[in-house]
Amino acid sequence: MKVTLERAALLKSLGHVHRVVERRNTIPILSNVLLRAEKGSLLLRATDLDLDITETVPADVGQSGATTLPAHVLYDIVRKLPDGAQVSLEASGDSGQLLLRSGRSRFTLQSLPESDFPDLNAADLTHRFMLPAGDLKRMIDKTQFAISTEETRYYLNGIFMHTTDVGGHIMLRAVATDGHRLARIEVPAPVGSGGMPGVIIPRKAVAEVQKLVEDINAEIIIEISTTKARFTFGDVVLTSKLIDGTFPDYARVIPAANDKRLIVERSQFAEAVDRVSTISSERGRAVKLSLNDGRLMLTVTNPDSGSATEELEVDYDSGELEIGFNARYLLDITAQLDSDTALFKLADAGSPTVIQDRDGAAALYVLMPMRV
Repeated sequence: MKVTLERAALLKSLGHVHRVVERRNTIPILSNVLLRAEKGSLLLRATDLDLDITETVPADVGQSGATTLPAHVLYDIVRKLPDGAQVSLEASGDSGQLLLRSGRSRFTLQSLPESDFPDLNAADLTHRFMLPAGDLKRMIDKTQFAISTEETRYYLNGIFMHTTDVGGHIMLRAVATDGHRLARIEVPAPVGSGGMPGVIIPRKAVAEVQKLVEDINAEIIIEISTTKARFTFGDVVLTSKLIDGTFPDYARVIPAANDKRLIVERSQFAEAVDRVSTISSERGRAVKLSLNDGRLMLTVTNPDSGSATEELEVDYDSGELEIGFNARYLLDITAQLDSDTALFKLADAGSPTVIQDRDGAAALYVLMPMRV
């Protein structure tokens, strides 16, 4: 193999693919990135057996061929080369080494053969559709924070994506929950997504997709089966195994009859919650909301350090109510809202609360109360 390409193109591509490679691997080949030179391009590929990413970059190919190199070492070398440099990669078939040259720099790197590199077979991807990158990014941004990190409830360790009928319109919906809070957002379902299986996209794949969305005006090709999902961003293709589990019936925990409506000025509310929670302990981050006509009192009590209160004028006329929430969760949700105000739909101190920008907003959040 003999190939030459610009440092900037190689660095950008390595920046995409090396993130998939775990720093510590018991299987040596999984520490490597596959390089395959052919027909005026260099293909780079990395996998952790759950996630597989490939990217093709233009290159001057002197001799076709393929090899694999340590991903993080190669990335660090290319990152430290000067801007505007040309990088030459040269490997002979049987030496087990690759020579990297750039300017006056020479690196001889240990390689492993292409034949050792695993193939994450995507099998038959039954549904294929195109989604604007802005829609996909928004769906992830609005739900990612609620993904559970509790490994024992593995079926909550991702975003559940499926299509559903909403008032006669087919919508593509993304849902995440950790049992304490739930985030749900929907966009009009693109052509080809109807009837797709409901899939749980793992946390790591979600994070990589989010980073790969660089142009929100682009169209992303999404292909899905019951076991895998593939996302194509131009020259970058990300394939992920799906979580093999059943996502809970989330609709049951979204209350429909909460009749107490609280409207607050969003940034003012978030700042007040942030201030009073300063004295809360790490273990108990509860903030109490005391509501009466037009008034909201925020209270935090910590036996070790004291108490804090702050009063806000709000739009509320549904009788007295005291309810507690985790301050961190309140701040996470209000940070997702787009409008200047936040709408809380409450029932009582022991029931979940619905939070939205407004009635009928595309994004909806449910927060479980805490005892205070």
